[in-house]
Amino acid sequence: MIRPTRQAVLLMAAGAPLALLLGIAVPQLWFVGLLWIPLVLTLIGLDALFAAPPPALEVRCPGAIEIGAPLTVEIAVAAAARAPVGLEIALATGPRLRPLADDRTRVMPGEEVVRIAFEPVRRGADGIERLWSRWTGPLRLVWRQRVVEIGRRILITPDIRPVRSAATMLLRDAQAGEMARIDRGEGSEFEALSEWRSGMERRTIDWNHSARHHQLLARENRIERNNQVVFAIDAGRVMCEPVEGLPRIDRAISAALLAAYSALKLGDRVGLFGFDSKPRISSGAVSGVRAFPLMQRLAGELDYSTAETNFTLALATLAGDLTRRSLVVVFTEFTDQAGAELMIRAAASLMGRHLVLFVILNDVELEGIAAAEPQTIDDVSRAVTAAAMLRERRIVVSRLRHLGIHVLEAAHDAVGPALVRQYLDFKRRNLL
Repeated sequence: MIRPTRQAVLLMAAGAPLALLLGIAVPQLWFVGLLWIPLVLTLIGLDALFAAPPPALEVRCPGAIEIGAPLTVEIAVAAAARAPVGLEIALATGPRLRPLADDRTRVMPGEEVVRIAFEPVRRGADGIERLWSRWTGPLRLVWRQRVVEIGRRILITPDIRPVRSAATMLLRDAQAGEMARIDRGEGSEFEALSEWRSGMERRTIDWNHSARHHQLLARENRIERNNQVVFAIDAGRVMCEPVEGLPRIDRAISAALLAAYSALKLGDRVGLFGFDSKPRISSGAVSGVRAFPLMQRLAGELDYSTAETNFTLALATLAGDLTRRSLVVVFTEFTDQAGAELMIRAAASLMGRHLVLFVILNDVELEGIAAAEPQTIDDVSRAVTAAAMLRERRIVVSRLRHLGIHVLEAAHDAVGPALVRQYLDFKRRNLL
């Protein structure tokens, strides 16, 4: 594609006043002004003819990037005998990638690699769609433009940098104190016999071996590994509402990944299940820390939804997929009694065989409206409505707990560590 540059347009427009002045000063040479347009068009044609051929460009970028981390796309310019003059490069991306500065860059003479930085703003799948390049001829009168379809897919995954640091800290503290008791002393599988000492629980005494050896011996047990933990994430309309600037589902995914990483480190099997009006993703049970990138990739594919959540279908499907007792961690939110009633009935069907934990984020905005001092009639109305919604929320939480379902309520910035501590407490109490 060939387009005139700004210089060509200005040069063409400059012919009109020059022809007018020539016609006024030398009327008998008025026809000379008509030669200006063919002359400029000839120069433009020569400039397009002698312009450099299209450069060979290669786009290099990662296939996955964490949300919030800068994405640097490299464009390699192949060395040629005659480099294009004024080469400019631009990239066309989807709405989830925002350029940090300008998505168009100029290639300096002799430069072989140029870089364009983007910032992922939303989790999901995006990519580099097209590569635009343009360069001028030797007279800088025309642009030669080329568009190349790239179609490079980039998966924007949740940010796991705080996940790794928080998990390492939590597990290190646990191994220094709590995990020593988890591995030995409070489990259900026999580990070894040791001499009973004052302060140990009497129920750990093995009376048969004590009688045989003529001293009190205690049984040391260990927590069995290879338990199964399933993180079920609600991706419906309510979970896509923001909490402190970030959708609830993103905060739930970060907490789930933190707990999943901890469970994989401790030798348990982990599964990820996402749903809204119907099941969307299901990873199955995986084990080992090497399986964590799979969990991260599937979590990135769980897209935002405007559909209402169908708890009956989702939890029934999940229950049918589970072949052994599992800890089912459900991340969800509820705003009305009708939807909560269906959720409670669906969750009750899991209670017969599985350990169920509901994780709910504190609604800071709703609590702030209810606690704010009213100044006008509208403030009173908003405060009363917010208080009523919080009261219904507490009723639903109480009903879940009365059914024997564990409920974890935490702030958005503390839900991940709180979930890991709750998981470690379940292991310590042999509830898995």
